[in-house]
Amino acid sequence: MSRDQTGRQGPDADRGAPPAADGRLPVDVPTEELRCQILEQLPVLVAYFDQHQRLAMANAASAASVGSTEAAMLGLPPGEVESGRFLASWEALADAVDRVLRTGEGESFSAHVLVGGDERIWQSALSPVRNGADEIQGVSVVALDTTEQFRARKRLAVLNKASTRIGSTLDVGRTAEELAELAVEDFADFVAVDLLSEVLRGDEARSVLHREKIGFHRVAQQSVLEGCPESVVPLGETHAYDRNSEVGRALVLGEPARFTVDEETLLRWAPVDPARTRSVCDNKIHSVLVVPLRARGVTLGMALFCRHRTPGVFDAADLQLATELVSRAAVCVDNARRYTRERATALALQRSLLPRRAARQQAVEVTARYLPNTTGAGIGGDWFDVIPLSGARVALVVGDVVGHGLHASATMGRLRTAVRTLADVDLAPEELLTQLDDLALTLDREGPADSSEGGQVAGATCLYAVYDPATGRCTMARAGHPEPMLACPDGTVRQLALPAGPPLGVGGVTFEGTEFELPEGSRLALYTDGLIETTADRDVDSALDELRELLGRPALSLEEACETVMDALVPEQPTDDVALLLARTRRLDAGHYASWDLPTDPAVVSNARKRAAAQLTAWGLDDAVFTTELVVSELVTNAIRYGGDPIRLRLIRNTALICEVFDGSSTAPHLRRARIFDEGGRGLLLVASLTERWGTRYSSIGKTIWAEQPLPDAEETDLV
Repeated sequence: MSRDQTGRQGPDADRGAPPAADGRLPVDVPTEELRCQILEQLPVLVAYFDQHQRLAMANAASAASVGSTEAAMLGLPPGEVESGRFLASWEALADAVDRVLRTGEGESFSAHVLVGGDERIWQSALSPVRNGADEIQGVSVVALDTTEQFRARKRLAVLNKASTRIGSTLDVGRTAEELAELAVEDFADFVAVDLLSEVLRGDEARSVLHREKIGFHRVAQQSVLEGCPESVVPLGETHAYDRNSEVGRALVLGEPARFTVDEETLLRWAPVDPARTRSVCDNKIHSVLVVPLRARGVTLGMALFCRHRTPGVFDAADLQLATELVSRAAVCVDNARRYTRERATALALQRSLLPRRAARQQAVEVTARYLPNTTGAGIGGDWFDVIPLSGARVALVVGDVVGHGLHASATMGRLRTAVRTLADVDLAPEELLTQLDDLALTLDREGPADSSEGGQVAGATCLYAVYDPATGRCTMARAGHPEPMLACPDGTVRQLALPAGPPLGVGGVTFEGTEFELPEGSRLALYTDGLIETTADRDVDSALDELRELLGRPALSLEEACETVMDALVPEQPTDDVALLLARTRRLDAGHYASWDLPTDPAVVSNARKRAAAQLTAWGLDDAVFTTELVVSELVTNAIRYGGDPIRLRLIRNTALICEVFDGSSTAPHLRRARIFDEGGRGLLLVASLTERWGTRYSSIGKTIWAEQPLPDAEETDLV
């Protein structure tokens, strides 16, 4: 490179030149071609209009933003620069360019444009461009896409209006009308609000889980079109949704749903609801939101949002906004039924503390149900859980807290959290219950002396089971909880005999675990006492006999069996909470795990690495070979150096790739950071760095150190 007359470094100046006299390093002044490339590659929209208000230059981002090219746009005035359909505000750009040319003063400009059916908002800055004689030659336009910020502000504005307009009275119908009116003003073309008939009567809302037809009362509807032609239900009339319809499934699950209407959707809807499908086609509805009207855990009704005039479909942000609006309206509706406030609040807390999705594990197939009681005593503290453990094992938990109401739900949450924490330490079932019993005693001592509010920890029951799919063995212990049922593949059903153990918080008595071998495909039923409680037409023994008969139907799927048991044993208005957890056992076949017994010889480490690498290659996990070889090397070396016979290496391919090394010693490994000159002490630190998680579990004959590496994510399924 060479320097120009100003002393600046040009393209041919020597890059090793010393700094200038003022101490600044020389810089590469971009050539004219490079300047053009910089402008062309800017992600910001840049355009230039000449003195005749004709587009003379636009970078690639400007052309791409309207789906065109610079060549196609050159020479056009601002109002004609289009390949999409522009809104009226874009036409005002010509006036803004004219003002800047006349006055020589810059100004800002906001443009709304529809490209591909999507509305975009650009915030632009217009500036005059002068030559060396200070004469205006044209106008530069620099624009930023502020669509997301605009939409976020719009959503906040809608929520702000909702806080003042929804719930202005304690009238249920008026609250629903306020919700519909606000939604049509801002983001929907048609809105319908339906409430359960018992809610309008002031009664408690019954569960929709066991209804084949879910009946509603149309209390409000609003449309951008006069007369609400989209509606197939007149205002004030009753109607019903089938539980197998899209709306019915959303109501049963209690979760909002979003649908884009296409030919496949119409074909799926037509047999279930032909009238509504015909209305969707006639009014060209292309996007639908179904949001259950829920307050404090109780489904009071549902709100339906549709678009046909607005070209854009509902997105995730719209679903979140609709959910928030409906949530506010639901609280206002529920406030009209003040006598159910504590029950509704307790139900919301209870559902938030229960697992909603099955954990990532393949040891068992699970399904579960929870139903609160419908008495005035309030929601109880029944709970269940499915906890993945090391070594592809799984823990199944069911428990019940004494008392009802908010305090019972809160106590349930504390116990469930404690169980998950203790399970992560890989304690045996009887040891875990012992630790949980100590915790219950501590919590009770710290609690208030007056337990009239319910939810005391003492007296809570729990059943904890650990299943190992590699061996098919299941270890269980219980603290005052009902014994589980086991349905074998041959159709036999029996109640597993477990030492009773005292309820939690009693203290002074030990718990005892019992081990069972479960055939593959067995069904294990864990439940709370609400499922088999005494009623007017049966006692506990009769309920247990009926439960055995229902579980002994092998033709039913796990989901069908759960529904059948709940329908048959739980009354329409249960007087106690009911929790049911069904699990079908699986076994790991030879294609999912491999095991080798190793001698206590340091020379065997290399052989262990080779065996592990060969096994991973056979499984098609070549990418994990290098990391696994390092993990195997460190764990086997530690077992030989610090452990004792027997030593066993095991690889498991499950939801994760698991490497386990067992030895006969009970010494606890410790993770430490070695000093610079230390020869050892880096093994476990290396294992922890290379794997997703690691840990140690102990048995009566030794310990197992395990480490997990992630595999591609398994699909999660709904648990409740």
